[in-house]
This record gives sequence, structure tokens and C-alpha cells, in this order.
Amino acid sequence: MTINKPTQIAILGAGPIGLEAALYGRFLGYEVTIYERGRIAENVLRWGHVRMFSPFGMNRSTLGAAAIEAQSTESSLPPDEALLTGNEWYKTYLIPLAKTDLLADTVRENVSVISVGRKGLLKGEMLGSEQRAETAFRILLRDNEGNESVAFSDVVIDTSGTFGNHNSIGYGGIPAIGESHLDQQIEYGLPDIRFTARDHFTGKHSLLVGAGYSAATTAVALAELAVDEPQTQVTWVTRRSMLHNHDLVLRIPKDRLLERDQLACAANAVATESTAVNHLPGTSVDRLAWDTTTDKFVVWLTGEQTGEYCFDRVIANVGYRPDNSIYRELQVHECYASEGPMKLAVKLMSANSRDCLEQTATGPESLISPEPNFYILGSKSFGRGSQFLISIGLEQIQELYTLIGDRAELDLYQTFN
Repeated sequence: MTINKPTQIAILGAGPIGLEAALYGRFLGYEVTIYERGRIAENVLRWGHVRMFSPFGMNRSTLGAAAIEAQSTESSLPPDEALLTGNEWYKTYLIPLAKTDLLADTVRENVSVISVGRKGLLKGEMLGSEQRAETAFRILLRDNEGNESVAFSDVVIDTSGTFGNHNSIGYGGIPAIGESHLDQQIEYGLPDIRFTARDHFTGKHSLLVGAGYSAATTAVALAELAVDEPQTQVTWVTRRSMLHNHDLVLRIPKDRLLERDQLACAANAVATESTAVNHLPGTSVDRLAWDTTTDKFVVWLTGEQTGEYCFDRVIANVGYRPDNSIYRELQVHECYASEGPMKLAVKLMSANSRDCLEQTATGPESLISPEPNFYILGSKSFGRGSQFLISIGLEQIQELYTLIGDRAELDLYQTFN
């Protein structure tokens, strides 16, 4: 639905896509507020030690680069071909972007969005009506001290992502017995095993669950640690059986992202050749408990490998999912498989490619939900999918503002190219 200026746009999450979406809106003259439950781009820092597969040129917009360069003649952005770590991206681009004049006063840090609804309307009222579209969103907020307040907005853009809202390690995807009681002791992220978390894993026996690139990163780092610290051991559990000589971490033929292919090769070698790593394919976690006598996890495995094991550490690199509780009172049509917005999910499933580089933006219409002026962008729009790229998010932003401004030809990125 077309929104005339001036109007208020609320953006949920001050990560990369939230910042870029806010910048685009501010350039067009909209009033924008970003609500961030932690610090700016905090989730990037949680995996900041990891080097990105995609080059810097795919992870910045022409608009963002122009804003940073206009802010300071001394600014020096990385070359487009540079492969940055998350920390380097944060320091050289995301934080300078957040400090530009157009964004500096838009971010409210340490404010969580608890729920979004319509002022005076329930979820099932005024379906598809113009009056619902013209009714302001009511946003319930909570700061770090527990104080709650309400804000109103004409447009809401949810860019809160999925990182931190982890999947479960149990058989069939549901939590393993005892998992919910131990979730504070299980590592669901990407620990910096080479440096800051090195002592935590040195000489320990770790259970690693997962078969994606995050698990591959963890497995390679633990195997390298074991070279220096021979008492370090890893049991790597994956649901996929190793039939027909398939690789554990699936490689993409003629992969254009060299860093990604190198990681897959290294992880597959670790799984088959490292004496410190014991790979158990076709196996899942059934239940786990904490033994206070030994200060170890007791884990029961099921599948091709069954039995009771003891581990010092548990790392669950099993992916993430969207938190849809924020918009539970809105009329959002979700995919039954991915939990992403339905129109976009249908487009993504029809693409049917494992290579994220083959993903493209799917058109403005795929961003529209039954709830007028409510949009989900970024990794959250891909639901449980892991193929999201920042470059796709930038295309989503450009397409979204053609809807908001009712200007099909609008493309600020091309203008600043």
C-alpha cells in the first residue's frame, strides 16, 4: 500500500538489513525508528571471528558506501573483493554506517519489541479492509530494566533475523529430553575455538551436532586445536547417513565461493581422517542430562549409533528459525514448512537450488502479506532456510520501497552506483 510522506516507519532489529532499510527510508524522507534489543549489529559480533564466504562488495550497498564517504573524507572502505571476518565488517562498515547523520538518531538500543498489533483491532478483525490498513500499528516495547512502553507506526519492517533463536538437537527436530533444562549450558552458536574460547575446549571431549557450514567451521577448529592439545576429542553426530560415498558436508559443483568450498573439503577430511574426531552418521540425540558428580553431560544417542556417552561440552550447530511470536496478532500468512512468509517461501522452494548465489530477489509482490504495511525482510524472510545473502536483502529493500512509495522504477542503489 502506498504511504505518503511524512510517515513513521518502525524497523525491528539494527542488524545489517535493518540499518540498510532505515538508510533507504531516510534518504526518501520517511521518519524511521529502529528498535534493537541489544547493541547495533550485536549478532554479527557473536560470529565475528568467522571469515565470510562472500566478498565485501556483496555485503554493502552503494547507498551505504556513499553515506559513509560523505560523512568523513578520511573513511576508507575495504575493497569490494575483500573477504572480511564479521568483526572486520562490523568495524569498517556497519558501525560507520550507523553513525552517519541519517541514522545516528534513529536507533533505540537495548529495547526489545515484545509484540506488534493494530491499534484497537484484533487479529481476525477487518480482514482485507481499507480501514485496517489505515489503522496504526501498536508496538509493545520493553527496555533492559523491564520498563514497558508503547509506540505507534504506519509501517513495520521486521528485520530481526533468526540468529539466537536456535533449532533443537533432538530426534525429529523437537527438543531432546532434558535439552530445555540445559540450554544455557549447550553452545548453540559459533564459539571462537582458536582464540577467546580456546581454554574452554582444550583437553575436553565435545559433542558436535549438525552438518552445515557452521558445524563444519566448528569441527575444523576443534581438529586444529587437537593437533596442539592431543587430549582434545570430538564426537561429531549427523542425522544424514553416509551412503553412496557422499560427502558429509555437501560441496557445490564448481563453487564460485572458494572459501566455502575449502571449508567443506577441510571438514570432510576432518570427519574421515582426524584421529581426534569420531564421526557418527545417521545418529541423533535422544536425551541428555547433567551429572553433578562429574560435571559432564550424559547423552543418549539413537539411530545407527546408540548408547550412553559422557561429554564435557555440547555444541549444537543445528540452524535457526524465525521468532514469529512478535507478530502473532497480525494477519501474516506463513509457510507450513519453513515458517517464512508464504509468498516468498513458494518462490524460494520453486528455485530448488543449494547454491545461495543462484538465489535472486523474487519481486515486490513476494514481500506482501495479508497484513497491510507489515513486511519481513532479511534472513527472517527465508524462515528456517540458510541460503540468505546480504545482497538478496539489499534487493528486497529496493523492491520494498517501490511498494511503499508506489514508484516501480525507484532504485536509489542504481542512482548511487
